Amino acid sequence: MSAAIGGHLAALLARDEFVVTGEIVPPVAGSTSSITEHAVALIGSIDAVNLTDNPTATPHMSPVAAVAATTAAGLEATIQLTVRDRNRLALTGDLLGAWALGARNLFCLSGDPIHVGDHADAAVVGDLDVNQSIALARRMREQGTTLAGVELADPPRFLIGAADVPLADPYDPSKLEGKLDAGADFVMTQIVYDAEALARWADLMHGRGLFERASVILGMMPLRSAKQARFMDEKLPGVSVPRSMIDALEAAGADAPSVGLELAAALVEDVRRIPGVAGIHVMAMGHDEATRALVRRAGLFPRPTV
Repeated sequence: MSAAIGGHLAALLARDEFVVTGEIVPPVAGSTSSITEHAVALIGSIDAVNLTDNPTATPHMSPVAAVAATTAAGLEATIQLTVRDRNRLALTGDLLGAWALGARNLFCLSGDPIHVGDHADAAVVGDLDVNQSIALARRMREQGTTLAGVELADPPRFLIGAADVPLADPYDPSKLEGKLDAGADFVMTQIVYDAEALARWADLMHGRGLFERASVILGMMPLRSAKQARFMDEKLPGVSVPRSMIDALEAAGADAPSVGLELAAALVEDVRRIPGVAGIHVMAMGHDEATRALVRRAGLFPRPTV
């Protein structure tokens, strides 16, 4: 009998629990102390935590090192790996290292464009595309070999994730289908605020049988001000913030962060009514107290155990 896939998060999804995941951005530093602090602050409120990989195309501590600190703190790690910065050798090595250090979930990404970061003259690697990186992780898990056919001792058995942008205009479902065909087990989406538009996307997903093929976890970010809401609505591709939310935050003034949490909790209640939604992924930009508060206000505390 083959070894189990993934870890705690995989077990919850298999049990049809509504999951909650969070996010830690590794520091621009040579110490893991901030990672440990964030992980400890999130324990009990989330089921696993994503460790980002050079977000906004700027250098941060390796997510592999962050796996070690997160695991030591007692929180299950989901490692994000981009194909922007790695060839197949580096991807294979980081997959082996991350599994050995305790990561049990993998989130495969293309990576933010180089031009948005502070190293505009850096070379984009792009040896494999994101679908091929998913297929690599799947091959290592199912066949126990590298792309060169070399047999692996104790091959990593990640639960494999891929990204989607439900409210992209236009939305192309074939992009997600390609990632699922490559071997992705779960999907984490871009941040969502518009429950009605999301329900229409879910109808499309059901019509193509995509909810039956993967667990779908929706991206959430509690808004802290009307200014932030307008920026995300106008500047972030695939994100639409309803006018009613922006107006509520504007009227709240100094109480906007609290109102933003209430709006996020109401949104969670709405999306939980959408058949097939498996959970939420909270991106709170380091505001761990906001993640904890949202989990409680949305009635998702305490988290289930396996």
